[in-house]
Amino acid sequence: MAGGPLSHLTVAVLGGDRREAEVIRELLGLGAAVVTAGRELAPDPEGARRAALAAEALQSAAAVLGPMPGVGEDGRVWAPMAARPPLYLTGPDLARLEPGALVLVGRANAHLRGLEREGAIGLVELADDDEMAILNSVPTAEGALQLAMELSPLTIHGSTSAVLGMGRTGLTLARLLAALGSRTLALARKAADRARAFALGHEPLPFSQLAAIAGRLDFLFNTVPAPVVGRGILASLPDAAVVIDLASAPGGVDFAAATDLGRTAVLAPGLPGKVAPVSAGRLLAGVVTRHLAEYSGEGGVGEWSSREGALVSP
Repeated sequence: MAGGPLSHLTVAVLGGDRREAEVIRELLGLGAAVVTAGRELAPDPEGARRAALAAEALQSAAAVLGPMPGVGEDGRVWAPMAARPPLYLTGPDLARLEPGALVLVGRANAHLRGLEREGAIGLVELADDDEMAILNSVPTAEGALQLAMELSPLTIHGSTSAVLGMGRTGLTLARLLAALGSRTLALARKAADRARAFALGHEPLPFSQLAAIAGRLDFLFNTVPAPVVGRGILASLPDAAVVIDLASAPGGVDFAAATDLGRTAVLAPGLPGKVAPVSAGRLLAGVVTRHLAEYSGEGGVGEWSSREGALVSP
């Protein structure tokens, strides 16, 4: 959109999956110039320019969008849609950016954090953004339910489920389980989180009760990035129980023990990009455009959405 509210920005999009295609579409609609790298196999919207290397994409860009899984400590960018060798984001590459450029990425490496401390770039770690985390909990929870139904011989309705951790994803997942007719046990370390679960109609329990209830669980969902489901818990589960770990790798479940015991247990991080990439991408687009608007001094972007029905933050 010529003359759009972001028409003064060139945004480099590095790596990522189908979610970023929705962000690119929104950025183009708001007038931004978009250059991509590491997305040769992606069906990106018309209007985005492809670059062969990160260095080319970053040349004079005012902002960079990296993938939600982030950039490794060695600079490697998560790029499952790349047709070429691995994509790396290096110090010399970043030097091609405009001074003070904004870098948005799921998780940043130490080098990016160092540049932020030095004032060379602005840095947003989207995984720590409350708005992004809350919105992302919806496709994550729906994806977890989809996976549970595929793996279990039982219906969700009439089952007994436990959700470990009452953070953003845990609360959303517990709500959906209860809505489908599952008796939902909400386990949390903090009393305030258990109280919140109780207020929403779930049965609150401390983690110390997990061993006592394991024998009557049909589904066990973990959102805690710490070792909370060990061999003893797994051995106590019914044979048909399904364990789904939504925490970031390596998760909180002893998967070696699960294999030894013949339990159905899967580590399932990154579900939004796998089960609902378009919806997840639209949510991501709203958060990204908000940060870009704040960075560029344009204020809120609620009135700017170029796509009917797009969710953007006011």
